[in-house]
Amino acid sequence: PFLAVGSVLAAVMLLASCFGPAAAPYDPLQQHRDGLTQEGLPLPPTQTHLLGTDRSGRDVLSRLLHGARLSLAVGLGGMTIAVGLGLLIGVTAGFHGGWVDGALMRLTDVVLAFPAILLAIALAAVQPHRNVGTLIAIIGLITWAPAARMFRSETLSLRERLYVEAARALGASRRRLLFQHVLPHLLPTILVVASLAVATTVLLDAGLNFLGIGVPRPAPSWGLMLQEAQQYYRVAPWLPVWPGLCVVLTVASFNLIAFDLRRGRALAGKIGS
Repeated sequence: PFLAVGSVLAAVMLLASCFGPAAAPYDPLQQHRDGLTQEGLPLPPTQTHLLGTDRSGRDVLSRLLHGARLSLAVGLGGMTIAVGLGLLIGVTAGFHGGWVDGALMRLTDVVLAFPAILLAIALAAVQPHRNVGTLIAIIGLITWAPAARMFRSETLSLRERLYVEAARALGASRRRLLFQHVLPHLLPTILVVASLAVATTVLLDAGLNFLGIGVPRPAPSWGLMLQEAQQYYRVAPWLPVWPGLCVVLTVASFNLIAFDLRRGRALAGKIGS
């Protein structure tokens, strides 16, 4: 059930990111003349604006649908960099061992010693022109360390398996051992780490945009929508609800997928042993 629920939620979010902008009723940057009340406050949900309007009279639904593409693009892009870099460092350290393992793990320890949000703030502060590409690179470069730890641990276990020892005894080269006997068996771990990484990167993207150091305004990002809505949560409570709900559902969906994959992987390990 966890995999099914998580997959359905993730599919909905991915479909919204792919086709949502085309289905959005309005331009996300358009400020409607009738988008504010006479007191200058955001409009509640109506037939014209199904999820209401924000402080500038922009349609919330349109901004949510466009924000899905931006937030998930950053999340998936950051995950790709984090998993790729973590796989490279973790497998290299675990397979070679010795001083290579020691040096790479000390580097990993240094990255893990700092909170991810502080590293992201420091890297974003030195970027004169922030855009989606730089945000993806920043998130990927600060979230690879946990993945590297997990891949190293799995590689250390795999290289001692009997089939690897048998292949080594038959004269298989180190490259053959790595690409034919170690990396293929890392696939279940890669899927689990990738699912967890998407949840982490989406949440980190929302946090950076909430702090105002993500993509520049007026980009329709979920984190920016939360930041803009914080001063209206009393008079317009729907403003923080919708982007917050999107972030929660996205993070929960990939965490559910990772939980079920990890449970299935553990069960398979018990059966195999």
